[in-house]
Amino acid sequence: MPGQGTGGIRLAMAPGVPRIFRPALSPKIELLFYHSPVEQISFFSAEASGPELADLAGLLCGPGQLLGFGRTAARLSVPVAEQWRAHLLAGELARRGVEAGVGKQDGRPLVRTAFRIDLIGLARSWGSGPDKILPPGFRLTGAVLRLWALAAGRPADRGYLFEVDEQAPGTHVPLVDAFRRLGLGVRVGHPPGGRPVIRLTGRRRLAALGEFLGAPPPAAEPAWPQVADETGRPSTAGFGSRQPGRVRSRTLPGPTHATIW
Repeated sequence: MPGQGTGGIRLAMAPGVPRIFRPALSPKIELLFYHSPVEQISFFSAEASGPELADLAGLLCGPGQLLGFGRTAARLSVPVAEQWRAHLLAGELARRGVEAGVGKQDGRPLVRTAFRIDLIGLARSWGSGPDKILPPGFRLTGAVLRLWALAAGRPADRGYLFEVDEQAPGTHVPLVDAFRRLGLGVRVGHPPGGRPVIRLTGRRRLAALGEFLGAPPPAAEPAWPQVADETGRPSTAGFGSRQPGRVRSRTLPGPTHATIW
């Protein structure tokens, strides 16, 4: 039965089925037939799709390095600044079927896999060792950005920084272009005494980035983008992903419709 009003899609339902309303302010699908609290996941969030091996490109956007063993296998190594990052990344690798150990190198935590056949595709696309290049036509996704943020992302004054590989300067400008294809204007920066970064600034850009990243793991909250809430305090709340919300419902007399907005 055709709908009226806001252009939503109306589906005819049997009499007695509750009618549930909640127009979304962003591209989200509401779970329409529940009275209990539900979770909303942004289409753009890293949580909107399952984990894939290709997501590990996010580690290579940052400090990650691949080392090939002939043409048959490759090993991934990711140095990080804090121990919690190493443990979270090891968990993310495990979700993608890749076992990794956590150790130290030059005093820094290090996540490293064994030489694996299933990593050779990434090595062929990105290059091996210091000769890392961005694959032609490379595109950022929410899952790629999330792993990059877990490995080497941090908030800055009214902005957010993604650390890039100082040993692969040829990847920096192509990564800026990849952000711009997402509609996020960024620039390369060189903090004094620090490693090169890609810097994103502006409240709207930070909010959009949060939608891509999804909700942070508890240990990663201080390293997630921060947007001021109604009180002016920095917050990660509302970022993409899984914000509990109660669906309102009521029963109408006669034929009932459910609306997907």
